[in-house]
Amino acid sequence: MAAKVRKATHAGSWYSDQGETLRAQLEKWLDKVGDVDTSVRGIIVPHAGYSYSGPSAAYGYKTITPDSVKRIFVLGPSHHAYLKRCVLSKLDEYETPIGNLKVDKEMNKKLHETGWFDWVDTATEEAEHSLEMHLPYIKYVMGKRDYTIIPIMVGAISKEYEDKYGDILAPYLVDESNMFVISSDFCHWGKRFDYTPYDSAHGPIYKSISHLDHVGMSAIESMDPIKFVSYLKETKNTICGRHPIAVFMWACYYAKNEHSTTFSIRSTHYTQSSQCTTARDSSVSYAVLEATTTSSSPSSSSSSSSSSSSSS
Repeated sequence: MAAKVRKATHAGSWYSDQGETLRAQLEKWLDKVGDVDTSVRGIIVPHAGYSYSGPSAAYGYKTITPDSVKRIFVLGPSHHAYLKRCVLSKLDEYETPIGNLKVDKEMNKKLHETGWFDWVDTATEEAEHSLEMHLPYIKYVMGKRDYTIIPIMVGAISKEYEDKYGDILAPYLVDESNMFVISSDFCHWGKRFDYTPYDSAHGPIYKSISHLDHVGMSAIESMDPIKFVSYLKETKNTICGRHPIAVFMWACYYAKNEHSTTFSIRSTHYTQSSQCTTARDSSVSYAVLEATTTSSSPSSSSSSSSSSSSSS
């Protein structure tokens, strides 16, 4: 039976559909990144068109140590379909111009059996870009190694659901053979995003945006998901991957409190698609954060076996 494949629907528009060109771009961006921490177990990385955020995403993907990774969980928001829960793919592979990635059907079955995950229809799956934009980087970095991906589209879920999904995913986070990719851009500023806060105390608009984002990044670095949610409630910052980020923060919380594995998160890169100086301008912010373990139990590596424009 032929494999059921999710088509690379944004290739040729949001990034190159020519394999050689795409490889050359990814190689160039990764080469420009300096020395990185290769003990990283999770990354928060942007998902805009590659002409906007491709160079920024390299700061996250350079940290992956491919020989130690067997599964990659990719959590991204749903931009086009309203989802009340997290959804999983029923397809076999995800297509990219440089080769397909194999979906972990066995892991999807385990997650679905928890009763907390739904299956996504192919039309919704192919319309969403937040997962697809990470696939070429994953394929390039992992090469021909034997690994699988677990794409999870995260809906507009409540704080209680963010907590629950984090609890479910925590055992897989502490497994050292797993890697987590959290898909998110940061502030979408401008009239076209219906979001234009400005605090002149920080200087020009783009510096005000940077301050706003860095307060949010500090909330993520605090490892306190309640603090991050409170920040979002107070500022209403248009961080599109806020729900996947919160789920990941809860997974780190439960990794520490139920699986004796402590994580820390730190920011490593930040930029904006353009520098806004007037109310007529607009921009999207791109941040990269990485999660590493600071302590773990001896058994943690085996615990899991039990609308938009291309700038956003």
